[in-house]
Amino acid sequence: MFESKRSKLIYGIIFDLVGMASYIIPGIGEFTDIGWAPVAGYLMTKLYPGKTGVTAGIITTIEELVPGLDIIPTFTITWIYSYVIKKEDDKQVIDIDS
Repeated sequence: MFESKRSKLIYGIIFDLVGMASYIIPGIGEFTDIGWAPVAGYLMTKLYPGKTGVTAGIITTIEELVPGLDIIPTFTITWIYSYVIKKEDDKQVIDIDS
C-alpha cells in the first residue's frame, strides 16, 4: 500500500487533511484529535519504517494532541525530509553475510 514515493506523498497529504479537519467544528473538533493522534502516529510508522518513522510518529502524536498545532502538515514534512533532504531511495538493500 505504501510502496512508492508517490503513494506515500498522496497518502501523507490525505492524512494531513484528516488531521486538519478538526478545524471544521470549532471547539468540538479538538476532542476528535484525542482519537486521531494515536492513529496518525501509527500510520506514520507504517509509512516510514525505521528511526524516521518512529521519531515522526511520536512527533505526529504530540502535534495532534496539542491544541492549535493541527495545521502543521507532519506527514508531508516527513516525506520532504525522507525523499528531498535525506534523499532516501525507494528500494531497500538487504545485506546478507554468507
